[in-house]
Amino acid sequence: MACNFTQRVEEIQGLKISSGRKSLTISALESATLHQQIEKATSRLKVIEIDPTLTSHEDHLVSRYNLFLQRMQEIEEYEGGLANFALGYKKFGFNREDGCIIYREWAPFAQAAQLVGDFNGWNGSGHQMEKDQFGVWSLQIPDQGEKPAIVHGSKVKFRFQGKNGSWYDRIPAWIKWATVQAGKMGAAYDGIYWEPPAEKRYKFRHPRPSKPTAPLIYEAHVGMSSKEPRVASYVEFADQVLPRIKENNYNTVQLMAVMEHSYYGSFGYHVTNFFAVSSRSGTPDELKYLIDKAHSLGLQVLIDVVHSHASSNVEDGLNGFDLGQSSQDSYFYTGERGYHKLWDSRLFNYNNWEVQRFLLSNLRWWIEEYQFDGFRFDGVTSMLYHHHGINMSFSGNYREYFSEATNVDAVVYLMLANELVHAIYSDCTIVAEDVSGMPTLCRAVIEGGVGFDHRLAMGIPDKWIQYLKHKSDEEWSLNDITYSLLNRRVTEKCIAYAESHDQSLVGDKTFAFLLMDKEMYYNMSVFQEASSIIQRGISLHKMIHFITMALGGDGYLNFMGNEFGHPEWVDFPREGNGWSHDKCLRQWDLVDSDHLRYKHMNNFDKAMNLLEQRFGFLSSTNVLVSCIDESNKIIVFERGSLVFIFNFHPLNTYSGYKVGCNLPGKYKVALDSDSQDFGGLGRVDHEVEHFTSPEGVPGKPETNFNNRPNSFLLLSPSQSCQVYYKVPEATN
Repeated sequence: MACNFTQRVEEIQGLKISSGRKSLTISALESATLHQQIEKATSRLKVIEIDPTLTSHEDHLVSRYNLFLQRMQEIEEYEGGLANFALGYKKFGFNREDGCIIYREWAPFAQAAQLVGDFNGWNGSGHQMEKDQFGVWSLQIPDQGEKPAIVHGSKVKFRFQGKNGSWYDRIPAWIKWATVQAGKMGAAYDGIYWEPPAEKRYKFRHPRPSKPTAPLIYEAHVGMSSKEPRVASYVEFADQVLPRIKENNYNTVQLMAVMEHSYYGSFGYHVTNFFAVSSRSGTPDELKYLIDKAHSLGLQVLIDVVHSHASSNVEDGLNGFDLGQSSQDSYFYTGERGYHKLWDSRLFNYNNWEVQRFLLSNLRWWIEEYQFDGFRFDGVTSMLYHHHGINMSFSGNYREYFSEATNVDAVVYLMLANELVHAIYSDCTIVAEDVSGMPTLCRAVIEGGVGFDHRLAMGIPDKWIQYLKHKSDEEWSLNDITYSLLNRRVTEKCIAYAESHDQSLVGDKTFAFLLMDKEMYYNMSVFQEASSIIQRGISLHKMIHFITMALGGDGYLNFMGNEFGHPEWVDFPREGNGWSHDKCLRQWDLVDSDHLRYKHMNNFDKAMNLLEQRFGFLSSTNVLVSCIDESNKIIVFERGSLVFIFNFHPLNTYSGYKVGCNLPGKYKVALDSDSQDFGGLGRVDHEVEHFTSPEGVPGKPETNFNNRPNSFLLLSPSQSCQVYYKVPEATN
């Protein structure tokens, strides 16, 4: 097999792609990588060596890996390699070539096709398209003198005839921009020919920042980032919000709702036009300005990419290309398999060659055209299983992950996607939104994994909501909380978060509002004594977010506004609320007002991110919980070189509380949630030096204090947390 493949690679070195554009060649690196993977397939997969409990599912894992290799070889043979395959946007849609506009569209079911738009008065009789053997329609439109036949910014549509003889107008699948009539809710979108003159195109000025060791992600929605009840622009976000993100010491921005979606209230998850930026917030060049400015601040930028489903809209969405044809001639599965009944959306046929080209090219488009640094893949659980996770409660039994319920086609697509993105941009960050916890999801493809860098730890916010809504402070089980925070595979990285956008959608509340509710309206001034509800709420808000960050994963995520305890909830304009923007904004004036307590939560958020910058504890493999004291409501743990203590007791402060540690020496406070800068009572003296005492017999953990060879005494105030660092010893 390896010999035949070597011969085939030699044959296709320099293979041309017959797309009427500049020929591309398979890279030696891509060829070598595939050689390594094929050789790996002849030995045992590394994911099984890492986790021997996967052995009973070895056949499943090997089978999916072989399917991945098979598709990689087919792509090499017919397309010149995966990277080449993912350049579909240079073939399909609109492209310039030799004084012409070339337009191509995959629609094998169509009986006839035309291009219509402003440029021909919406009469396609003079712009009939031709169909090739693969179902690709094409049209060449010569320039008119020195000017393109289609003017930049004009409206265009793909007009085709179905088998029933009827004609349909659709937005081109690869359209780069789509707009809607301003101020008209629910109107259908128009495809826009986007090809600005070379001298007017945005040119990136700043290099991409390097990949952070531990991502500190600020999840943001550009449209709702204004403090006014309207849709904010990319430029406004770049100039007004990015500096806030940088000031709070985040290293990554995750942008939601960038891919065009006709229904604003979908939070960007019902995508209609996959290669187009959301026109509500501006033009493609204005989005590029945002990304460039983020890079100038040292921030990586991730895009929420939605490949788990597509909007069911017909007039302005990809679903308009489905007239009931077979799945091999469609972007979607047919019948029930092609429809998500809870989301009212269409489901991709991930095994289809042209669907793979479309989706993989979409990833490369965002990486290369817009200089995004990676992706947060939405709805991965729905992709992984035929049941889409509906009515499923995953127990951790491996049979739930590797069975006939697994959508292997989708898994193989995700392997191809991760392989591609890591190959074209090695500093990328790729995060999976998966609630199931599928093993191998975040292991490299060459090991037999699916290839993501991180998964979101989605069980953590559910646990906090359970406690905030249903348990009094005295009922909190620290063993249960700690278990939930640590319930992950140490060999697969997680992004921890206490609350994202999901937790604050209409029908629910932000954590700050759950904790303090209506008192946030009239009791947040620093000029009046904080009520017990406000004091407790701010204290627990800080503690919940910080212990989630410190113990819950290998990175951290926060949704825009939650860093300062944004009140209320999120509700997008819709018919049910009179199309109101009242709950679809961010009240930045709250945190900017020096007389309000929101600044305290924001200051603490800034400080806990700075702590990670100083000590890099999230990337440390040293994670040890030394004490869970249920009676006193205290958790003590070490991460990296730091010692953390969390006192969840609503009333009790403990003086001279003994905590264990690894290294002997002198310890001081590195971070204290009870500091007055963070709205605390200032009960801990930060100048005190804590000297350790040896515990037990060296080398015999059972004789130590809480299995730690050293200890020191400290003050632990009620409903607060502190972090201690070992003071470096003076050198001569």
